[in-house]
Amino acid sequence: MNVIVGKKIGFAAMGLTALSLSACASAFAPETDARSPLAPEIQQLVDANRRYPRWEDFPKAPTDLPTSEAIASRVASLDSASAGLARERAAIPWTLEDPGGFAESVRSRVEASQPSPATARTVADVEAFAQRLRDRAVAPPPADRFRRPPG
Repeated sequence: MNVIVGKKIGFAAMGLTALSLSACASAFAPETDARSPLAPEIQQLVDANRRYPRWEDFPKAPTDLPTSEAIASRVASLDSASAGLARERAAIPWTLEDPGGFAESVRSRVEASQPSPATARTVADVEAFAQRLRDRAVAPPPADRFRRPPG
């Protein structure tokens, strides 16, 4: 029984290999349709870019790179700035020890503020407003998908 499974897997692997190789066969010799109006331009671009790049065509290596001492001084200044920022952050008084008290202060501030008129509307007011918007909405005319030549 295992021999049959092995044969099936072998045939499937050979079939997939043949299929994948045949799919790439036409990709190596692409042809441009000669009747196409862009065929001359395409062929000109292909002919102009047939040669491989030469080493002379690559850009030269940069010569104005900073020295290792300059880079080290920049890194040291960044490290000192980071340490200063860490000291400033450590000096901030955090008030997260009492979450219940914080929640109560937020609740009291929200209750003390007056609600906006928009939140004081009833459900019927909101539905009437939505219906007025639906009544005002008009779909644009359909686009002419098939343009006819003039004349």
